Amino acid sequence: MVKPAKIHAEARSRTAMSKRTISSTTRVLDWPAELHRALKSHRVRQVSYVPDAGHKRLIELCHADGEMTVVPLTSEEEGIGLAAGAWLGGERAVLLMQSSGVGNCVNAFTLASNCSFPLLMFVTMRGEWGEFNPWQIPMGQATPDVLRLSGVCSLRLEQAHDARATAAAAAKLAFDGYASVAVLISQRLIGAKSFGEKP
Repeated sequence: MVKPAKIHAEARSRTAMSKRTISSTTRVLDWPAELHRALKSHRVRQVSYVPDAGHKRLIELCHADGEMTVVPLTSEEEGIGLAAGAWLGGERAVLLMQSSGVGNCVNAFTLASNCSFPLLMFVTMRGEWGEFNPWQIPMGQATPDVLRLSGVCSLRLEQAHDARATAAAAAKLAFDGYASVAVLISQRLIGAKSFGEKP
């Protein structure tokens, strides 16, 4: 006969193990935190962005980071000029935007192309998985081709567990290869929105 004390001890052990597993899974699935860690490990000090619900947590993490200068933009192409200035000043930058903002950057991409400075961008995608807003669809669908035709290398982020590795690969390609690189963050990963959702 199994003693009650042993049964309770085994149950407590299983509960503790379950909590550790859940905690570990939660950490792995916190992909904005993984992106932030990758930026830190690649010495990114300047972050520019146009407010976007898909980037909300990453923006908050960057604002809370005392080693990062965070600059809100009025338009996405301003971030390309900031990235150029950061590089000239000996620092590394990242530009955060939504796929709709890629269209605003087409002329500014020539600055990065002609001057060959590193340009790292994280782009949250719209107009694909479960999109509710028809105005987001044309640019969302065109974003990969617009980037390619503008000389920007694209890496796709579909799964939360790939966030840090994908961001690190993009940063290495941009900063070591003096390249323009965009990480396209899948709408399936960020989640489809609705008009009633608060940013």
